[in-house]
Amino acid sequence: MVSSENMIKFNKVIQTLRPNTEMIWNDDIINETDFNKVKWVTGKNDNGEAITSDTNPHSELTWDLVKAEMDKVKTEYDALDYARKREAEYPSVQDLVVALYDTDDKAAIDEKRAAVKLKYLKP
Repeated sequence: MVSSENMIKFNKVIQTLRPNTEMIWNDDIINETDFNKVKWVTGKNDNGEAITSDTNPHSELTWDLVKAEMDKVKTEYDALDYARKREAEYPSVQDLVVALYDTDDKAAIDEKRAAVKLKYLKP
């Protein structure tokens, strides 16, 4: 199964290591075999269609470097897991707007935010 999260991560890593690189892939890139299936865009034909190569034309984009950067991105993503969980449970913007005009609502929101922060502690 292809994960859009993994595809986004792979594209982000490639653009970090070599900006403006174009490629085509249909599966998650989780190992060197998958990486070697990437079609690299090397130009455009007269119709504006991509010309691709099975051979990676970018010597600076080795699997080892891509894997190391993907591991770094995953570590950074995982480190913010608490923030994503908090955001999902925090009061809505609409609740916050209502609380601007009602002190009871504001107190309830403060309590809810405190409970969520306690539930998902910052590492």
